[in-house]
Amino acid sequence: MLTNKGKYGLKAMVHLAGLEPDVLAQAADIAETNSISKKFLDHILTELRRAGFVYSKKGKGGGYALARPAHEIRVGAIVRALDGPLAPIPCASVTAFRPCDDCRDLKTCPVRLIMIEARNAIANVLDNRTLAEMRMLTNPSDLAEMYHI
Repeated sequence: MLTNKGKYGLKAMVHLAGLEPDVLAQAADIAETNSISKKFLDHILTELRRAGFVYSKKGKGGGYALARPAHEIRVGAIVRALDGPLAPIPCASVTAFRPCDDCRDLKTCPVRLIMIEARNAIANVLDNRTLAEMRMLTNPSDLAEMYHI
């Protein structure tokens, strides 16, 4: 399940994706616009900076911006940076696999097999969408076209 940290991080990234080139956003503005606690957002932005998704500039005229173009940033990578593996249980994870203590056979465990299917479905969506595509969803006409509504 996506945590609040992951959800708010995605909202902050979408906000930054909407900025004009060379424009920096203040954490307070991002927080207010997206109804996020500034203190919590500061922590999230620090993690996003460490992961290489945003850069920051301190001082007058400082703020945050994307470290690379939005069309190069995969939504799945952002979620993993903030929330860890996409798999609902460790034995179904590609990036953080850990067998369960109570599992007799990894190859035939029905719980693991269905959780791998769930992980693959989630990864298929998140890893095949970019931040730029996610940003487009803020425009109702783009949303209607993309989802045929």
